[in-house]
This record gives sequence, structure tokens and C-alpha cells, in this order.
Amino acid sequence: MGERRSGTRERIQAVAVELFAEHGYDKTSLREIAERLDVTKAALYYHFNTKEDIVVSLFDDLIAGLDEIIDWAKDQPPTPETRQEIVRRYARLARERPKGMMRFIQESKTTMQELAPGEKLHGRFNTLSAMLRSPDASLTDQLRSRLALVPVSASAFMLQDADATDDERYEAGLELALELVSPRPAAAD
Repeated sequence: MGERRSGTRERIQAVAVELFAEHGYDKTSLREIAERLDVTKAALYYHFNTKEDIVVSLFDDLIAGLDEIIDWAKDQPPTPETRQEIVRRYARLARERPKGMMRFIQESKTTMQELAPGEKLHGRFNTLSAMLRSPDASLTDQLRSRLALVPVSASAFMLQDADATDDERYEAGLELALELVSPRPAAAD
């Protein structure tokens, strides 16, 4: 029974994200979510009372995944290999999110600021990006570490018009992210 509930919860989250990405958070109603799911509003209310509850649950799940990466990384030596593994783990996490979620995050800055999880999420991204650079990183390398998370998160929707599968889009984002955290060759004098 718990597995069925969890599957329903994930289905609701996925459909809600689809609709938020298509129409925007403010223009999507619980009724539309229920209709797309082909369930009654009462069935939807069994799992979530409001759109905010759905969004909060999505971000709570994402934050829990980010916390797992951060906890793992804290116990690792601060090496280029660790930084690359952080990016790989983040890429897997991003790929597991409902399709459209990363687009929703990128395009819903106002909604994100209004909801409590938005601040937590921002803090986790700051922590991860700090783990992707050495303590003495130049300003340019600090920017690289912050940017490294973007192609992983955004590749699916930024490349949506490319003739590629979702897997190929994610792989392209991962490849670029890994380049951004890879050691830079020393500048020639």
C-alpha cells in the first residue's frame, strides 16, 4: 500500500511540474492537475491540499538528495576527482527529478523566493558550488564552480530544440560541467 501511495505522490508531482512548466505556477490550478491525472480533486487532496504543498514536497525531495551529496562530499578529500564525483552525483539527482522540474526552478525565481524551500535550496547550491573549488580559487574559478551546476540542471530544457534524446542532453550537460570543474592547465609565462 505504501508503494502505491508513493507512486501516486510521484505521479502528482510529475504532472504538476509539467503543468507549472507549461503554464506557470500561478496559472496552474489543482483542478487542472487533477484533470491531467484523470482523478478527482478529492483524490488529489488526499496527498496534497495546495499547489504549494506539491512544490514544497518536490523541493524537500530535492534538498534531501542534495544533503546526501553534501554529506558524502564532506567525508572526501578535496581533490579534482572528488569535485568530479560531486558533479556526477548531482547529475544523477537532476536526472531523477520529474521532467521539467529544473526548468521550473530556473523560470520561477519569484515563486522560489516566496516559498521556504527556495531559500534552503539556494543554500545547498552555494554549499555544493563551494565544494567544487579549492579554498584559494581565483575569482574566475569561483565562477566556474558556480556555473558547473547549471549545465547539468538546465541542459534538458536549454537543448529542447536540439535533435537529441533527454539522455543525450543530460550527457552533454554533464560533460560541460565536468570540464568546468576539471583542473586547468597552468598558464604559460
